[in-house]
Amino acid sequence: MSGALKEVRTRIKSVQSTQQITKAMKMVSAAKLRRAQDAITQMRPYAKKLQELLSNIVSNSDGDANLILATERTVEKVLVIVVTSDRGLCGGYNSNLIKLARQVIQEKYSGQYTKGNVQVLPIGKKGFEHFTKSGFGVVDQYWDIFTGLSFDKVQTAAKYAMEAFAKGEIDAVELVYSEFKNAATQRFVAEQFLPVPKLTKQTGEKKADFIFEPAEDVLILELMPKILNTQLFKAVLDAHASEHGARMTAMDKATDNASELLKSLKISYNRARQAAITTELTEIVSGAAALNG
Repeated sequence: MSGALKEVRTRIKSVQSTQQITKAMKMVSAAKLRRAQDAITQMRPYAKKLQELLSNIVSNSDGDANLILATERTVEKVLVIVVTSDRGLCGGYNSNLIKLARQVIQEKYSGQYTKGNVQVLPIGKKGFEHFTKSGFGVVDQYWDIFTGLSFDKVQTAAKYAMEAFAKGEIDAVELVYSEFKNAATQRFVAEQFLPVPKLTKQTGEKKADFIFEPAEDVLILELMPKILNTQLFKAVLDAHASEHGARMTAMDKATDNASELLKSLKISYNRARQAAITTELTEIVSGAAALNG
Protein backbone atom coordinates (compact mmCIF):
# COMPACT_ATOMS: atom_id res chain seq x y z
CA MET A 1 0.00 0.00 0.00
CA SER A 2 2.91 2.40 0.67
CA GLY A 3 3.89 2.05 -3.02
CA ALA A 4 0.41 3.20 -4.07
CA LEU A 5 0.63 6.17 -1.69
CA LYS A 6 4.02 7.15 -3.06
CA GLU A 7 2.72 7.00 -6.62
CA VAL A 8 -0.26 9.25 -5.81
CA ARG A 9 2.01 11.71 -3.96
CA THR A 10 4.29 11.86 -7.01
CA ARG A 11 1.34 12.54 -9.29
CA ILE A 12 0.07 15.29 -6.97
CA LYS A 13 3.46 17.02 -7.02
CA SER A 14 3.62 16.69 -10.81
CA VAL A 15 0.16 18.23 -11.29
CA GLN A 16 0.98 21.04 -8.85
CA SER A 17 4.14 21.85 -10.83
CA THR A 18 2.18 21.83 -14.09
CA GLN A 19 -0.46 24.09 -12.55
CA GLN A 20 2.20 26.62 -11.52
CA ILE A 21 3.50 26.65 -15.11
CA THR A 22 0.03 27.13 -16.65
CA LYS A 23 -0.72 29.96 -14.19
CA ALA A 24 2.54 31.69 -15.10
CA MET A 25 1.88 31.23 -18.84
CA LYS A 26 -1.63 32.65 -18.43
CA MET A 27 -0.22 35.76 -16.75
CA VAL A 28 2.45 36.22 -19.44
CA SER A 29 -0.14 35.80 -22.21
CA ALA A 30 -2.46 38.29 -20.48
CA ALA A 31 0.30 40.91 -20.42
CA LYS A 32 1.23 40.28 -24.08
CA LEU A 33 -2.45 40.27 -25.07
CA ARG A 34 -2.95 43.73 -23.59
CA ARG A 35 -0.22 45.19 -25.79
CA ALA A 36 -1.31 43.24 -28.88
CA GLN A 37 -4.95 44.24 -28.34
CA ASP A 38 -4.02 47.91 -28.07
CA ALA A 39 -2.07 47.66 -31.33
CA ILE A 40 -4.89 46.09 -33.36
CA THR A 41 -7.57 48.31 -31.80
CA GLN A 42 -5.67 51.42 -32.88
CA MET A 43 -4.88 50.00 -36.32
CA ARG A 44 -8.29 48.61 -37.30
CA PRO A 45 -10.27 51.85 -38.03
CA TYR A 46 -7.37 53.22 -40.10
CA ALA A 47 -7.02 49.99 -42.09
CA LYS A 48 -10.78 49.73 -42.62
CA LYS A 49 -11.02 53.25 -44.02
CA LEU A 50 -8.04 52.64 -46.32
CA GLN A 51 -9.65 49.41 -47.59
CA GLU A 52 -12.90 51.27 -48.33
CA LEU A 53 -10.93 53.96 -50.14
CA LEU A 54 -9.04 51.40 -52.22
CA SER A 55 -12.19 49.45 -53.14
CA ASN A 56 -13.92 52.68 -54.14
CA ILE A 57 -11.03 53.76 -56.35
CA VAL A 58 -10.90 50.34 -58.04
CA SER A 59 -14.68 50.28 -58.56
CA ASN A 60 -14.73 53.78 -60.12
CA SER A 61 -11.67 53.30 -62.32
CA ASP A 62 -11.96 52.95 -66.07
CA GLY A 63 -9.44 50.09 -66.16
CA ASP A 64 -6.20 52.06 -66.33
CA ALA A 65 -2.98 50.08 -66.70
CA ASN A 66 -1.84 51.28 -63.27
CA LEU A 67 -4.55 49.11 -61.74
CA ILE A 68 -2.62 45.94 -62.52
CA LEU A 69 -3.02 44.78 -58.88
CA ALA A 70 -6.80 44.91 -59.36
CA THR A 71 -6.83 43.15 -62.74
CA GLU A 72 -8.86 39.96 -62.72
CA ARG A 73 -7.64 37.16 -64.98
CA THR A 74 -8.06 33.43 -65.40
CA VAL A 75 -6.73 31.82 -62.24
CA GLU A 76 -4.00 29.32 -63.08
CA LYS A 77 -1.57 29.83 -60.19
CA VAL A 78 -2.52 30.66 -56.61
CA LEU A 79 -0.69 31.91 -53.53
CA VAL A 80 -2.26 31.35 -50.10
CA ILE A 81 -0.90 33.46 -47.23
CA VAL A 82 -1.57 31.63 -43.95
CA VAL A 83 -0.91 33.45 -40.66
CA THR A 84 -0.38 31.05 -37.74
CA SER A 85 1.70 31.37 -34.56
CA ASP A 86 5.31 30.44 -33.80
CA ARG A 87 4.45 28.47 -30.66
CA GLY A 88 1.77 26.04 -29.55
CA LEU A 89 -0.13 25.65 -26.26
CA CYS A 90 -2.96 27.84 -27.57
CA GLY A 91 -5.77 25.31 -27.92
CA GLY A 92 -7.12 24.70 -31.41
CA TYR A 93 -5.90 28.07 -32.75
CA ASN A 94 -3.31 26.79 -35.24
CA SER A 95 -5.18 23.64 -36.24
CA ASN A 96 -8.30 25.69 -37.07
CA LEU A 97 -6.30 28.09 -39.26
CA ILE A 98 -4.59 25.23 -41.11
CA LYS A 99 -7.94 23.47 -41.53
CA LEU A 100 -9.48 26.63 -43.02
CA ALA A 101 -6.54 27.11 -45.40
CA ARG A 102 -6.85 23.52 -46.63
CA GLN A 103 -10.61 23.96 -47.00
CA VAL A 104 -10.13 27.09 -49.15
CA ILE A 105 -7.64 25.23 -51.35
CA GLN A 106 -9.91 22.18 -51.73
CA GLU A 107 -13.14 24.09 -52.36
CA LYS A 108 -11.91 27.07 -54.37
CA TYR A 109 -8.68 25.95 -56.04
CA SER A 110 -8.88 22.16 -56.28
CA GLY A 111 -8.04 22.18 -60.00
CA GLN A 112 -4.98 24.37 -59.49
CA TYR A 113 -3.87 22.22 -56.53
CA THR A 114 -4.15 19.04 -58.61
CA LYS A 115 -1.83 20.63 -61.19
CA GLY A 116 0.62 21.66 -58.45
CA ASN A 117 -0.12 25.35 -58.98
CA VAL A 118 -0.92 26.27 -55.37
CA GLN A 119 1.82 27.83 -53.25
CA VAL A 120 1.61 28.63 -49.54
CA LEU A 121 3.30 31.62 -47.94
CA PRO A 122 3.24 30.82 -44.21
CA ILE A 123 3.68 33.51 -41.58
CA GLY A 124 4.39 31.72 -38.29
CA LYS A 125 6.44 28.63 -37.54
CA LYS A 126 3.48 26.26 -37.02
CA GLY A 127 2.07 26.89 -40.48
CA PHE A 128 5.53 26.65 -42.05
CA GLU A 129 6.18 23.26 -40.42
CA HIS A 130 2.78 21.84 -41.34
CA PHE A 131 2.72 22.85 -45.02
CA THR A 132 6.36 21.89 -45.54
CA LYS A 133 5.73 18.39 -44.14
CA SER A 134 2.51 18.10 -46.16
CA GLY A 135 4.36 18.54 -49.44
CA PHE A 136 2.98 21.93 -50.46
CA GLY A 137 5.09 24.39 -52.42
CA VAL A 138 6.16 26.75 -49.64
CA VAL A 139 7.59 30.29 -49.80
CA ASP A 140 9.98 29.97 -46.88
CA GLN A 141 11.41 33.50 -46.49
CA TYR A 142 8.75 35.07 -44.26
CA TRP A 143 7.63 32.49 -41.70
CA ASP A 144 9.64 34.11 -38.86
CA ILE A 145 7.99 37.55 -39.09
CA PHE A 146 6.72 37.34 -35.49
CA THR A 147 10.34 37.39 -34.28
CA GLY A 148 10.63 41.13 -33.77
CA LEU A 149 7.28 41.92 -35.42
CA SER A 150 7.32 45.20 -37.36
CA PHE A 151 5.59 46.88 -40.29
CA ASP A 152 8.77 46.67 -42.38
CA LYS A 153 8.96 42.88 -41.99
CA VAL A 154 5.32 42.40 -42.98
CA GLN A 155 5.82 44.79 -45.90
CA THR A 156 8.47 42.49 -47.41
CA ALA A 157 5.94 39.61 -47.51
CA ALA A 158 3.25 41.85 -49.04
CA LYS A 159 5.77 43.14 -51.59
CA TYR A 160 6.65 39.56 -52.61
CA ALA A 161 2.97 38.77 -53.27
CA MET A 162 2.35 42.01 -55.18
CA GLU A 163 5.43 41.63 -57.39
CA ALA A 164 4.59 37.99 -58.19
CA PHE A 165 1.02 39.02 -59.10
CA ALA A 166 2.17 41.98 -61.20
CA LYS A 167 4.61 39.77 -63.13
CA GLY A 168 1.88 37.20 -63.80
CA GLU A 169 3.66 34.50 -61.79
CA ILE A 170 0.47 34.09 -59.73
CA ASP A 171 -3.12 35.00 -60.60
CA ALA A 172 -4.76 35.19 -57.17
CA VAL A 173 -3.70 35.65 -53.55
CA GLU A 174 -5.84 34.41 -50.65
CA LEU A 175 -5.25 35.52 -47.06
CA VAL A 176 -6.12 33.20 -44.16
CA TYR A 177 -5.85 34.57 -40.62
CA SER A 178 -7.66 34.94 -37.31
CA GLU A 179 -9.61 38.13 -36.64
CA PHE A 180 -9.42 39.17 -32.99
CA LYS A 181 -12.75 39.73 -31.23
CA ASN A 182 -11.87 39.36 -27.55
CA ALA A 183 -9.65 37.22 -25.33
CA ALA A 184 -11.96 34.22 -25.64
CA THR A 185 -13.18 34.68 -29.22
CA GLN A 186 -11.42 34.65 -32.58
CA ARG A 187 -13.00 34.57 -36.03
CA PHE A 188 -11.09 32.54 -38.60
CA VAL A 189 -11.16 34.43 -41.89
CA ALA A 190 -10.28 33.67 -45.51
CA GLU A 191 -10.40 36.67 -47.83
CA GLN A 192 -9.14 37.74 -51.24
CA PHE A 193 -5.96 39.80 -51.07
CA LEU A 194 -5.22 40.05 -54.81
CA PRO A 195 -6.61 41.06 -57.20
CA VAL A 196 -7.96 43.96 -55.12
CA PRO A 197 -11.69 43.24 -54.71
CA LYS A 198 -14.22 45.74 -56.02
CA LEU A 199 -17.25 46.94 -54.10
CA THR A 200 -20.25 44.62 -54.28
CA LYS A 201 -23.89 45.02 -53.33
CA GLN A 202 -23.28 42.66 -50.42
CA THR A 203 -20.77 45.05 -48.79
CA GLY A 204 -23.42 47.73 -48.44
CA GLU A 205 -20.86 50.41 -49.35
CA LYS A 206 -21.59 53.14 -51.89
CA LYS A 207 -19.31 54.18 -54.68
CA ALA A 208 -17.75 57.60 -54.13
CA ASP A 209 -16.96 60.13 -56.84
CA PHE A 210 -13.43 61.25 -55.98
CA ILE A 211 -11.65 64.34 -57.24
CA PHE A 212 -8.01 63.35 -57.66
CA GLU A 213 -5.08 65.64 -56.95
CA PRO A 214 -2.48 64.81 -58.27
CA ALA A 215 -3.71 62.84 -61.29
CA GLU A 216 -5.53 59.55 -60.70
CA ASP A 217 -2.78 57.50 -62.39
CA VAL A 218 -0.04 58.87 -60.17
CA LEU A 219 -2.08 58.62 -56.99
CA ILE A 220 -3.19 55.03 -57.56
CA LEU A 221 0.30 53.90 -58.48
CA GLU A 222 1.57 55.31 -55.17
CA LEU A 223 -1.39 54.47 -52.92
CA MET A 224 -2.31 50.92 -53.87
CA PRO A 225 0.86 49.11 -52.66
CA LYS A 226 0.90 51.13 -49.43
CA ILE A 227 -2.73 50.28 -48.65
CA LEU A 228 -2.12 46.58 -49.39
CA ASN A 229 0.91 46.63 -47.07
CA THR A 230 -1.34 48.07 -44.38
CA GLN A 231 -4.02 45.42 -44.97
CA LEU A 232 -1.55 42.57 -44.48
CA PHE A 233 -0.08 44.26 -41.40
CA LYS A 234 -3.59 44.59 -39.95
CA ALA A 235 -4.18 40.86 -40.53
CA VAL A 236 -0.88 39.99 -38.82
CA LEU A 237 -1.72 42.22 -35.82
CA ASP A 238 -5.16 40.57 -35.64
CA ALA A 239 -3.50 37.16 -35.63
CA HIS A 240 -0.94 38.26 -33.01
CA ALA A 241 -3.67 39.35 -30.60
CA SER A 242 -5.74 36.25 -31.37
CA GLU A 243 -2.80 33.97 -30.57
CA HIS A 244 -2.25 35.50 -27.12
CA GLY A 245 -5.99 35.47 -26.41
CA ALA A 246 -6.22 31.80 -27.40
CA ARG A 247 -3.16 30.90 -25.29
CA MET A 248 -4.47 32.79 -22.27
CA THR A 249 -7.82 31.01 -22.53
CA ALA A 250 -6.14 27.61 -23.02
CA MET A 251 -3.84 28.12 -20.00
CA ASP A 252 -6.80 29.26 -17.88
CA LYS A 253 -8.69 26.07 -18.75
CA ALA A 254 -5.57 23.99 -18.13
CA THR A 255 -5.19 25.57 -14.68
CA ASP A 256 -8.84 24.80 -13.87
CA ASN A 257 -8.39 21.22 -15.09
CA ALA A 258 -5.31 20.86 -12.89
CA SER A 259 -7.35 22.02 -9.88
CA GLU A 260 -10.02 19.43 -10.60
CA LEU A 261 -7.39 16.72 -11.05
CA LEU A 262 -5.71 17.69 -7.76
CA LYS A 263 -9.02 17.36 -5.93
CA SER A 264 -9.51 13.90 -7.39
CA LEU A 265 -5.92 12.84 -6.58
CA LYS A 266 -6.15 14.10 -3.00
CA ILE A 267 -9.33 12.09 -2.48
CA SER A 268 -7.57 9.02 -3.89
CA TYR A 269 -4.56 9.69 -1.65
CA ASN A 270 -6.73 10.02 1.47
CA ARG A 271 -8.58 6.83 0.62
CA ALA A 272 -5.35 4.93 0.03
CA ARG A 273 -3.90 6.31 3.26
CA GLN A 274 -7.03 5.38 5.21
CA ALA A 275 -6.93 1.88 3.73
CA ALA A 276 -3.27 1.54 4.70
CA ILE A 277 -3.97 2.64 8.27
CA THR A 278 -6.95 0.29 8.52
CA THR A 279 -4.82 -2.60 7.24
CA GLU A 280 -2.05 -1.84 9.75
CA LEU A 281 -4.54 -1.64 12.63
CA THR A 282 -6.12 -4.93 11.56
CA GLU A 283 -2.69 -6.57 11.48
CA ILE A 284 -1.86 -5.21 14.95
CA VAL A 285 -5.17 -6.39 16.41
CA SER A 286 -4.79 -9.78 14.74
CA GLY A 287 -1.22 -10.12 16.09
CA ALA A 288 -2.32 -9.17 19.61
CA ALA A 289 -5.20 -11.63 19.45
CA ALA A 290 -2.82 -14.40 18.32
CA LEU A 291 -0.46 -13.69 21.22
CA ASN A 292 -3.29 -13.68 23.73
CA GLY A 293 -4.66 -16.87 22.26
